[in-house]
Amino acid sequence: MFLLEVFDQTIKKLKSQTANVLTLTNLGLGGYAIIVGLNGNLRLSLLLIFVAALADRFDGMAARKFHIESELGKQLDSMSDIISFGVAPALLLYQGILFEFGAPGIFFTVFFIGCGAFRLARFNITESNGYFTGLPITAAGCLATLSFLAIPHTPPQSFIFIMILLSLLMVSPFKLKKI
Repeated sequence: MFLLEVFDQTIKKLKSQTANVLTLTNLGLGGYAIIVGLNGNLRLSLLLIFVAALADRFDGMAARKFHIESELGKQLDSMSDIISFGVAPALLLYQGILFEFGAPGIFFTVFFIGCGAFRLARFNITESNGYFTGLPITAAGCLATLSFLAIPHTPPQSFIFIMILLSLLMVSPFKLKKI
């Protein structure tokens, strides 16, 4: 009987941390994407960002399924998202093409990150009621990352436009239904 209780408590503790482990996996993958990107392996960086998006998708699902949503989890998720979908994609595009523009390339790289941080902060302090306000940073980061694949086929100036557009969409007031 005692072993059964210990086993049951252990399972409950593991379940209670499932979402946070997935969130930290997202963070780790984003951090790794940044480091390998700075070391010149941009294709691996791209792949890691997309795998981080999967971890981000599953952390929320796990939190809802196991009824373990928490303020700590929400804050941890936002901190992970700024790394994986703000900094990592911005640096990927900077390393891939935006560095060619000098100061404007740096500015719009940092602008994207700043808009992402603003969007996450706004999300954390408002009630969502089934919708997002502005483009979620995960979507913006994945679109920026996906655009990296177009570098050989697209005029370089297009990437400044992409960064501006995604940045402004993240901080815009439009409502987007959650799926």
